[in-house]
Formats: sequence, structure tokens, C-alpha cells
Amino acid sequence: MKRVTVLMGGASAEREVSLNSGKAASKALAEAGFTVTPLEVGRDPADLVRDIVASSPDVVFNALHGRFGEDGCVQGVLNLLGIPYTHSGLLASAAAMDKAFARHLFAQAGIPVAKGEVVRKGDGTSIPRPHVVKPLNEGSSFGVYILKDGDPRDPLKDWPFEADVVLVEEFIPGRELTAAVMGDRALGVLEITSDRGFYDYEAKYAPGGSRHIMPAPLPKDDYDEACRLALRAHQVLGCRGVSRTDLRYDDTGAKPRLVVLEVNNQPGMTATSLVPEIAAYTGISFPELVRWMVENAACDA
Repeated sequence: MKRVTVLMGGASAEREVSLNSGKAASKALAEAGFTVTPLEVGRDPADLVRDIVASSPDVVFNALHGRFGEDGCVQGVLNLLGIPYTHSGLLASAAAMDKAFARHLFAQAGIPVAKGEVVRKGDGTSIPRPHVVKPLNEGSSFGVYILKDGDPRDPLKDWPFEADVVLVEEFIPGRELTAAVMGDRALGVLEITSDRGFYDYEAKYAPGGSRHIMPAPLPKDDYDEACRLALRAHQVLGCRGVSRTDLRYDDTGAKPRLVVLEVNNQPGMTATSLVPEIAAYTGISFPELVRWMVENAACDA
């Protein structure tokens, strides 16, 4: 029987989200027959190394979200320790977390992305409004917001998160989609709707903040294309294990178009999170999903 240490918490803005993922994953892993050690992570890397070694894991289930947990930092530690871990390796994790770098890779690979540019605080942007402002290396839509015509705010001088640069992208109208990838296949596409009009942090985590439609009600060709783009984005970044790709489906014009927003290389992992929900629709239970993730864990070392 494998011993699995579950990393959760962390020092990012997504600490509470990670704690929820870690607790849910721990429960599902125990149901799947593993010996589980939940490990709440803080900011001290020395404590992290000591606690991981003391738990003597065969595999680490990485349920950390955000900076330091899914950006290659923890992955590097686990590589040095020689312990297999779930989700992507160091390079893919760092690439996926850096939104500007990831969109550059997508564009080079022919994956459609929104027009955008990196802007330094205090500078202007050539992207007309409405546009989306987002930090370069946060997840869960933390700090993301839309600036519309007539909005007096100037986020290029004073945005609500700690950063010197920001990514500004054109706002893509239409519908919010997300697609799950498991290994070398796309599991399916889900549509997200929200009365807030935008799938921001509050819409993701507030009770009743969003509604999910699985499978997404799209024409078959467009549904298949969304799956193809998600798998391609996963492959371009070099992801392994499970990932989730967020897309916009612009059906407001004469011809619909799909645009890839970003890849979440370490998506939420509660039984009601998006990837487990998509997996469940295909017949994969939550314990079966986390078991597969542990059995396919790897180490870059």
C-alpha cells in the first residue's frame, strides 16, 4: 500500500482554496486505499523539507495552489528529494503559471489567444476597453477584473494586488468554458455561467456564485475543437497528469471562435471542483481520479 503525503495550504493568496482541495483529496485517497498524511504547508522551506521527509511518502499529492505551490518552487524541492509527485513538473509548472510566457508559447503553437500585452505600473496600454486586467502569476482569477468604457479607475497606476507589471488583454465576449485533460486525452468541456457576468474569484468560490453545465451545449465541431485546444495547450506547456484549460467561446459574431485564456496545471481538487465534475460525467469517480493521479506521479530528478 502506498504512503501518500498531501501538501495543502501554502503561502499564496489561494491558501484557503488549497486547504479545501487538500482535505477533500486526502479523504478520497483514503477511500482509494492509500495511507494518507495531510501536511499543512507554511512559508518556511526548511519546515517543508523536514516535514515531507518525516512523513516518508512514496508519493506526494500536491494540492497547493498559487505562487510557491504550482509555479515550480515546490516541484524543485521534490525533485531534489527524489520523491514522485502529482501534476506537472518544474518547467511546465513555471511556464503555465507565468501567463505572459504561456500565451507566447500558445501563439507560437497556433493556439488562439486574446490580444494582450504586459504593462508596467504607471505606463499606458494600447489595448482598447473593455479589457481584462490580471496579475501575471496568480490563480483562481485572484485580482482579475474588467475595465469598461467610462470606468474611472486606472489599474495601470493602482491595481489591487502586489506586482510591478500586469497583463492586459482584450475582453472576449461570449461564454466561459473550461476543459479537463487527463494524461493524453481531453475528458470534456463544461460551461460556466454567473449572474456576476464574469467568472471572477467571488463567482468561483461564493455559494451560488456560478452554475455549471456539463457537457457544454456547443455544436459538436466546436466542442471537439475546444477539447483539441485544451489537449494541445497541455502538451505545448509540457504538462503531465491532470490540467484544466479555460477558454472563451465568442458566439456574438457571424462565426463563433474559441480563445484559450490559460492552463491551470494544478486545478481545484474537491469532489465538486470543475475537473472532478467533468471526470464524473465520463464515469470517473473522485477516488478513482486521485488514485490515477498518484499512480501516474513522477519526478523530474
